Amino acid sequence: MLATRCASGHKPRVIPAPVSRIARPLAARPALVAPVVGAAAAAGFQPLALWPLTLLALAWLLAATRGAQDWRHAALIGWLWGLGHFTLGNNWIATAFTYQAQMPAWLGWIAVALLSLYLALFPALAALAARLLERRTGADSRLAHALAFAACWIVSEWLRGWLFTGFPWNPLGAAALGGFDRPGLARALPWLGTYALSGLVVLLAAAWLGAWRMALARRFAPATVLALIPAGLMLLPLYGDPAKGTLPFTLVQPNITEDVLNNPANFESQFRKTALLSLPRHPGERRLVLWPESGIPDFLRTGYPQYLYDETTFAADPVMARERIGRVIGRGSLLLSGTQDLEIRDGRILGARNSVTAIDADGAIRGSYAKAHLVPFGEYLPLRWLLTRLGLSRLVPGDVDFWPGPGPRTLDLGDSAKGGWGRIGVQVCYEIVFSGEVVDEAHRPDFLFNPSNDGWFGAWGPPQHLAQARMRAIEEGLPILRSTTTGISAVIDADGRVVSHIGHNVAGRIDGSVPPAHAPTLFSHLGNMLPLGWAIGLLGLSLVATRRRAR
Repeated sequence: MLATRCASGHKPRVIPAPVSRIARPLAARPALVAPVVGAAAAAGFQPLALWPLTLLALAWLLAATRGAQDWRHAALIGWLWGLGHFTLGNNWIATAFTYQAQMPAWLGWIAVALLSLYLALFPALAALAARLLERRTGADSRLAHALAFAACWIVSEWLRGWLFTGFPWNPLGAAALGGFDRPGLARALPWLGTYALSGLVVLLAAAWLGAWRMALARRFAPATVLALIPAGLMLLPLYGDPAKGTLPFTLVQPNITEDVLNNPANFESQFRKTALLSLPRHPGERRLVLWPESGIPDFLRTGYPQYLYDETTFAADPVMARERIGRVIGRGSLLLSGTQDLEIRDGRILGARNSVTAIDADGAIRGSYAKAHLVPFGEYLPLRWLLTRLGLSRLVPGDVDFWPGPGPRTLDLGDSAKGGWGRIGVQVCYEIVFSGEVVDEAHRPDFLFNPSNDGWFGAWGPPQHLAQARMRAIEEGLPILRSTTTGISAVIDADGRVVSHIGHNVAGRIDGSVPPAHAPTLFSHLGNMLPLGWAIGLLGLSLVATRRRAR
């Protein structure tokens, strides 16, 4: 038998002899194994979607941090686990460095490593807090530890999405999302929220750990039941066909790759390619036309210095540019497209806005939205005064930084039942990953439009981005339409199903009707107070489990 004792004075933990030959080297050096196990957990995200590896890797993390010598070692194991987890999960960031000339491409992997060093602090925080709670309460209960760890994970993941503007990419709950035709365990998002779903995934991993321990004790029947429960929940089907909507749309994916997208010599050919995919099937048909982020290279607003208009191949006059767009989409149509607006004072460009502009068939601007959550190093350079001296720059071409917009807004473009185009919430690209920050609840939209340019992000970024958009749809009970430059563009219903899509690196269009919204969800009313409330509840249950154990 192999026995271990915690520095906190807990009872010895005994591992049966047949297992000790495998467990002894891993138990003696968990810090060496932790990065590899953390990377295995990231395999549960898209595009691999190997969720059993996520549960197994979390089960190992629970056992390793609880069995650590003290809280310092628990935090170290959590940090090393997170280092491997975020390095693999965010590998797509390195691809972005291959599309600019001002910095070497190899710097992309340095950026991934540095970001992972920071992001790994959040799993370390969860492990540290759970261990300190266990020590403070004198608990020696695996159930109490699992409940406390799940609660701490919820809080740490929420902090990751908030501190320093936040980077909530790939929450643990994303591994619980099923295939295109079913949301799986993510069906619980309206009642949990994304961060509490991540806590539930931790508890499912704890169930597998418990099943393993039961199997070692030759309690095979309860071990089998306990192992099958998480699997059954992760594979939950979704019954019924997608509901039909009434607002017609045409969604376009032009497949304009990043290596040519920002070259002015290609602007006219890019416009023509997008325009040909957008032509109406029938003259005068009423529809909403959706183009991606970076969909229009021309400046569409008046009042800029003339040299800026002259830099494009067509739009020396912004009014002419808008009228040409109106002729493309045809009578009865309205276009929503990614554009750029400038902030100019005294003839000087001070900043830019990554915007979505609504243009009708007459070429009139009917509304606009400016992106609020900007991408560090992509749309602005933090600490510019220092980093430029070190030779760093933005990944997106341009000499000025983008400025953030005011946050979620709903474009009211008229009642769709009376010939309008509905109330449309807009989230540009990366913004869609911020749970609880995508909808103006005072003016709840009929659906969300998520234009994006995913051409930067290789093979892993686009499917992960789509997965997180699906989570927002379920969480808020709203359909989401995604138009991207190179894929994956998709129509997502309010249950998180991908009703139709255009694959990666394919040019095409989707014609259909916008799926209907559900009634406002519990999460849409409470926002991230809901998952934080679940964290408090789990901590309370942990204390109850501790006291029952003490008796």
